[in-house]
Amino acid sequence: MTNAVRPVVHVVLLYEKMSGLPVTKTLHHLIRFTVLESKNGPSFLIRKFSSDRPLACNDNNNFQQGNKKNVTPRRIFSGIQPTGVLHLGNYFGAVRQWVLSQDENSLFSIVDLHSITLPQDPKALKENILKMSASLLACGIDHEKCILFQQSKVPQHAELSWVLSCLTTLPRLGHLPQFKEKSSKMTDIPLGLYIYPVLQSADILLYKSTHVPVGEDQLQHIQLAQHLARVFNNKYGPIFPRPSAVVYDESASRLKSLRNPDKKMSKSDPDAKSRIEITDDPDVVVEKCKKAMTDFTSAVTYDLVTRPAVSNLIILHSLCTGLDAKRICHENQHIDTAQYKLVVAEAVNEFLQPIRRRYMELLKDPGYLISILDKGGERATDIAQETWREVKNAVGLTVSS
Repeated sequence: MTNAVRPVVHVVLLYEKMSGLPVTKTLHHLIRFTVLESKNGPSFLIRKFSSDRPLACNDNNNFQQGNKKNVTPRRIFSGIQPTGVLHLGNYFGAVRQWVLSQDENSLFSIVDLHSITLPQDPKALKENILKMSASLLACGIDHEKCILFQQSKVPQHAELSWVLSCLTTLPRLGHLPQFKEKSSKMTDIPLGLYIYPVLQSADILLYKSTHVPVGEDQLQHIQLAQHLARVFNNKYGPIFPRPSAVVYDESASRLKSLRNPDKKMSKSDPDAKSRIEITDDPDVVVEKCKKAMTDFTSAVTYDLVTRPAVSNLIILHSLCTGLDAKRICHENQHIDTAQYKLVVAEAVNEFLQPIRRRYMELLKDPGYLISILDKGGERATDIAQETWREVKNAVGLTVSS
């Protein structure tokens, strides 16, 4: 099997294994892996969606290429919570793929309604929405090419969520793993935390999305959206296409914590040195890399099983430079891991320099950021209103004289 074919087959098999659902022929063309495996180790490359042909929804809510009736254009939807500034785990795991796949059929949402499932300071939330907007734009999201918007500016998200919540059950939601994880340390669990996957399904279905880029930990939530689309269509008639998950490589989409290679890089980690944010000053990046966990072997070698911490640094280096692991190890064979940390820091700083500069420029003009979100909200609302009109008619909520 050639290197060009192996990644696609791997991700298709991964999707089938995780979801328990067959992958249609179309997805073999649409899904592209972020890591091209070779004898030289991982080399982090990106593949765009390779097909822009229309997708048709058949009676089983599967997709197939063709020009049959009920044709639904390929439409990508993904969302991110306004946690403030992006870190490199966010960027390499999601935003970079958004940038490369963005077009007029792409919607990217700052999902502020999801963020309030946990306590938020109102002032900080407002600031974080603007920071996230600046982060996305600085990383390459082009609001002229795609639709970038704030979720709460489109009221149909909440309206469709209510209709879908009437079609799901408590046991169905209780099986989702993220609720158990997030609520495990809480005594008073808010209802919103329990039912937010229904809102997530509404986010996807409201725009008749066909493809949803996700990490492996979100696959069950996409299955819920597929389930609700099928239940709604069977009960009220075919309105929603069946959304398909697009799964990216785990090592790129789940960059590990610099302090604990067993955990993914995360904003929620209380240790700020565990992650590198796109706005970190060069000196801060150097300090975080110097404090990154390694092991007792001084050589720079790549082995995810026996040397996960050092391998995580090599992955970070590879992501920032495009070099494969074998070349990185060869070029740094004359130094120890302590010295190699400085090499990684230099590569990260070089990569972040234009992003950091653009972010600071954007944040100086909050009015500009608000205008982009307003315009994106208007464009998203145009699509959402049409879908909501169809849903109300189908459900029987429209009464006219």
